[in-house]
Amino acid sequence: MMPKRAANPIIEAPYDCALCPRLSAFVTAQRSKEPTWFNGPVRSFGDPNARLVIVGLAPGLKGANRTGRPFTGDYAGDLLYATLKKFGFSQGSFAAHPDDGLSLHDCIITNAVRCVPPENKPTPAEINTCRQFLAARLDALPKVRAIVALGRIAHESILPALGQKRSAHPFGHGTAHAVTDRITLFDSYHCSRYNTNTRVLTTDMFEAVFASVRTHLDNLPK
Repeated sequence: MMPKRAANPIIEAPYDCALCPRLSAFVTAQRSKEPTWFNGPVRSFGDPNARLVIVGLAPGLKGANRTGRPFTGDYAGDLLYATLKKFGFSQGSFAAHPDDGLSLHDCIITNAVRCVPPENKPTPAEINTCRQFLAARLDALPKVRAIVALGRIAHESILPALGQKRSAHPFGHGTAHAVTDRITLFDSYHCSRYNTNTRVLTTDMFEAVFASVRTHLDNLPK
């Protein structure tokens, strides 16, 4: 069962969100430094009727924080969007900018933390504060059946957002967890350049996770 929500929860953080003072100050500083960049809480991107949700950590400084679209403008997006295309979750061509015409099919992408954090490291308090938007986003997807957590932090934020205990579902790359009566959580190491350069995550490992997701969704009752 999904946890109960407020009557009208806010699904996407407003552009002027100031709930996390450190993040708000950092984003404000970036607006002065790079006025042509997006520099704000990055909204979810994809199909509102999606059965698959992908949850990352937070926007990258020169990626989603610059472009305003999750996983757009940095290496992590190159691997993620190529994989989504391979498994039939996207239409059009990914060109690493938000007006490339790319659309997602049966899939939506969001982040555990909506604002770019300094050094790509949100604090536990910031993760907890921003979880209200993740929970509302998940709750607003009527057809969601699978979630891919990109990394441990995303995994550990998704579980309480779904009203689940972390201790019942430990993170493990390639692991699938039946977390509710209708949602299965799939774990993957984050598709960051660091993880791929160090071979913590290979393309084959990443694609294997999405192959499992594709099989899971294809085998659900119509």
